Amino acid sequence: MNKPTALCEKILISYFAFFTEIQYNMSMRKGIRFFWVMFVALMLFPAGICAAQGNARVTTTAQSQFARRFQNGAELYAMSRWQEATIEFRRAQENAQTLNEWAQSLYWVILSELAFSDYGSALRDMDELDRHAPHSTYTRDMVYHRARVYFIQGFFDDALLLFNRFTNSVTDSDRVTSDRRAASFFWMGECLYSMGQLEEAEKFYSWVLARYPQSVKVEAASYRIDLIKQKKIEAELLALLQLSHEESLRTSEDYQRTIRTYEHTLNIYQRRIAELANPAANQNLRDTQAAVPVTPQIEIPGNASQDKPPSVTEESVSENNLVSDVNQNDDLMERAIQLRNDVQRILGGEGAW
Repeated sequence: MNKPTALCEKILISYFAFFTEIQYNMSMRKGIRFFWVMFVALMLFPAGICAAQGNARVTTTAQSQFARRFQNGAELYAMSRWQEATIEFRRAQENAQTLNEWAQSLYWVILSELAFSDYGSALRDMDELDRHAPHSTYTRDMVYHRARVYFIQGFFDDALLLFNRFTNSVTDSDRVTSDRRAASFFWMGECLYSMGQLEEAEKFYSWVLARYPQSVKVEAASYRIDLIKQKKIEAELLALLQLSHEESLRTSEDYQRTIRTYEHTLNIYQRRIAELANPAANQNLRDTQAAVPVTPQIEIPGNASQDKPPSVTEESVSENNLVSDVNQNDDLMERAIQLRNDVQRILGGEGAW
């Protein structure tokens, strides 16, 4: 039997003895009404004492349960057994007696869920913490952790806004807040880097290196800066390569077009020279020209020499045609030779004929 129960029994026994004596005295005085009033008062007084002691005992037990569960959760969390730690922190939350204890337990539940990547449950618990304890000491840190979850899930714009909100809410007053603020600037750079805004991201990485040289994010920020510089060089080289390729294609097309033009012109001149150099073709040409009818001479009496045109004979026509063919042949030869030289200069080779 525990001490509170024994104490209650002793009090009841004492009051029962006192009640018996009062009953005897009051019966003698015939004060029945006063007797019952005193009876009820004396019975309720020890019952209230026992109830208060029972409540105190329950409260003490709940506090001890909270402390024990929370301590177990902290030890499991330190051993990276996050799922088991979540269960212990949940039980500590159930035994919390104050709002601060409840918020503290839920905060560590959220940290454990984040540790084993249960982001959906973590966001739901963050909402519950904001709803029931909006002014707790853990609300500010929840902004940072929510931003991290948004970044992991790919919501870079929302994450960037939350990180910026967190950096504006803390200062570099101590090492803990300074490290957390440096980490926020780093993650803001990561959001911009993931969105392809490399120049803006480089500014945040450089800020971490310059302002927080002792931060754990310095090495990662330095690596990102080197990577951004390399990407810039690659982009410039790729642009030059594309420009050179386009220029090469354009030059090649112009070159091919010029070659086709020269080849076409050269073929025309070759055929024309072959026709002129072939005697049979020349003879046919002369026969054709000889077959052309000559205008007969008409003699007009009188002073006709002044009125008629100069006479034209067949021999003069043939001679003039021959001279014209020779001169045209010479001109074609000169143009063909000039064209051949141009083609050779373009192709860089020797003539084919």
